[in-house]
Amino acid sequence: MQVAPEQQAPFIDRRRSFGATSGGLERRQFSDSRDSGRPEVDELARAVDQYKLMHRRRFITFEELHDVITSLGYHK
Repeated sequence: MQVAPEQQAPFIDRRRSFGATSGGLERRQFSDSRDSGRPEVDELARAVDQYKLMHRRRFITFEELHDVITSLGYHK
């Protein structure tokens, strides 16, 4: 049995309902570790978050993490 289009519930885009595009709070992977008391850890967390924002990625690969770390000046 098919439902007529006018009887269907409207589509609600929940991704936009919490103000993600209007300057609301965004979830970050390292949000709890920014108060670690270790400046190098906090710097890495900020750099990873910035990378994720710039590249519109929720998660990053190890290769991308390596790129972030080397962009901070670390090397083996």
